[in-house]
Amino acid sequence: MTTVFISIVIGNLFTVILVSAYRHKHMKDIAVNWFFVSRCLQSLAWGTLIFRNFLPGGVSIPLMNSILFVGSAFEAIALLLVQGAFSRRVKKFYFWLTLLYIVGFTGIYYFYNHENVRIVYASLCTSALIVYPAYGMITKRSASTLMRMMGWFYGVVALSLVGRAVMTIDRFGMMSLFYPGIYQNLQFISLYFIMILGNTGFILLSKERADDSLIRLASYDDLTEVLNRRTFIQQAEAEIKQLAGKSEPVSFILFDIDEYKTINDTYGHDVGDQVLKYMSKLVQDNLGTRGFLGRYGGDEFAILLPGHQGIEAEKIAEQLRTSISRSRLTGFSLKFTVSMGLVTVRATADTRVNRLYLLSDQALYEAKRGGRNRIVCSKSS
Repeated sequence: MTTVFISIVIGNLFTVILVSAYRHKHMKDIAVNWFFVSRCLQSLAWGTLIFRNFLPGGVSIPLMNSILFVGSAFEAIALLLVQGAFSRRVKKFYFWLTLLYIVGFTGIYYFYNHENVRIVYASLCTSALIVYPAYGMITKRSASTLMRMMGWFYGVVALSLVGRAVMTIDRFGMMSLFYPGIYQNLQFISLYFIMILGNTGFILLSKERADDSLIRLASYDDLTEVLNRRTFIQQAEAEIKQLAGKSEPVSFILFDIDEYKTINDTYGHDVGDQVLKYMSKLVQDNLGTRGFLGRYGGDEFAILLPGHQGIEAEKIAEQLRTSISRSRLTGFSLKFTVSMGLVTVRATADTRVNRLYLLSDQALYEAKRGGRNRIVCSKSS
């Protein structure tokens, strides 16, 4: 068993070395930092068992399990951070739960020192620590295939720990942590491979999350969190191509905020930015799944309405215009309006976003000349 423990320690130490190299350029990745500490603690815990004969009696087992509980809790927290499911409430829950497990195990060791009872208790507690993040990774709607696989992987680990507890109860008086047996050997060999797979999987999850962040930074406007111009055009072109194959209509709305420069000059650019953020969210909430919104630059925005004809598109545009004109920026009682240019065409292989933009821009210019806070439909539609 000492050989098994040494293998587990070495495996964790190699993980610590690799994660350290990863952290060198990703120090701001909190999830990786929690996982790094968890692996350090787990290496320390198994190392404590190796040198148990050199430690004072009654110290090695409680110390090892206490460190292992904390390490497992940190690993669970790292998994929750990757999911974006770690809140202050969850942090408190794991703190008190881990503390309860440590106190409970220490009490069992000093007042009811039966190894089988300790194994059952430690197995069930560790299983409970990882069940919640495993369930979250499996059930999260936006989870990637990798995240779901990791969720199922940790779910199997949790079930195997419960199985270990059940087997220990069933074979009461015959199970020991330090003496090998067929089931005991299988458990620790499985633990070794679980460690390797868990380490690899977590690093891949962290890389996937970093890639998603980069994609989002490249695709979305920082201020308003809507599609930037480049990504909006790419998605619009792809949508139009699909519509062209079915010869379906498409509508394009170009709009901007009336007298936006006056808002900036009067209230400051910070308030102007808040107006853009507020309006973007208002439009997205009202638009729903009927189309998608993109920021072309400054206070100019565009909406693509796939499959919507002129009358339908006008109703949607009017709904958005009315909603904006009736709203107020919270804290400033600031009202503002928008002018819109609308164009509707039958999508063909030759339909391009740039052409729709030019037509709607001409209509938007007419809306401005006509007094603002209105919708003008392109005469070329």
